[in-house]
Amino acid sequence: MSGDAPPVAFDPKRFTDYASRVGHGGALGILYVGHGEDWVELGLDYREKLVGVVETGVIASGPIISLMDMATSMAIWVKLGRFRHQATLDMRVDYLRPAVPGRRIVGRGICYRATKSVGFVRGIAHDGDAEDPVAHVTGTFMFTDQG
Repeated sequence: MSGDAPPVAFDPKRFTDYASRVGHGGALGILYVGHGEDWVELGLDYREKLVGVVETGVIASGPIISLMDMATSMAIWVKLGRFRHQATLDMRVDYLRPAVPGRRIVGRGICYRATKSVGFVRGIAHDGDAEDPVAHVTGTFMFTDQG
């Protein structure tokens, strides 16, 4: 026995709690909603500073892309059971409709496959009804560590 402590499984709530105080996730106000063995849900509460065009009251696309990038990234770590350094290779976002002003955006990221070097993800963003999504996303992340 080496005496080393066993690895701690990745905790998306703990990570989001930290990220909500620093950096990009903190600036946007991204918060933890829930998770399972291969998925993570994060939320983005409506705030006027996130609105793209004031007259419409609709949250801009940038914060939604950031929400989905973070949710899908974290879905990979949940599936792996640990954090790994990675970079977004590709993130396709298909907007289906504008978000309803005043509503929280919920982003669910799912990791459906992870290889030695790449994580494959998909997800949806919605504003209260997952059956009526604001956007669909698909993406790939490249691991930048030796794994």
